[in-house]
Amino acid sequence: MAHPQLSCKITVRPLAEQTDAAQQVYAFAYTVQVRNTGDIAAQLVGRHWLITDHRGVVQEVRGLAVVGHQPLLKPGEQFEYTSWVQIGTPQGSMQGSFFCITDEARWFETAVPEFALADSAALH
Repeated sequence: MAHPQLSCKITVRPLAEQTDAAQQVYAFAYTVQVRNTGDIAAQLVGRHWLITDHRGVVQEVRGLAVVGHQPLLKPGEQFEYTSWVQIGTPQGSMQGSFFCITDEARWFETAVPEFALADSAALH
């Protein structure tokens, strides 16, 4: 039986133009690279994010598609997109999952491990 599998790589950068420290609004862009590492075509249909600031305030986001796309990835193919988020502290984290379906109409989830929302230059 074919095995569906997607893997994700995330990079984060601060968005100074969308950040207002005086208003406790901190913005970050995140770029997600999704690669089909399985042996069957799979479509990324939706996403679920848990976004947590440094005080423990959680925002939950669910929805169809990623930036308006539902890419169908053949084995070895990848899709990359950039989105952004605002939180109430200079540091936080995100984690979640992608909802996917194979070309054989079998559903599966791909976990996105927790990653930091922080200005790496400010952490050193």
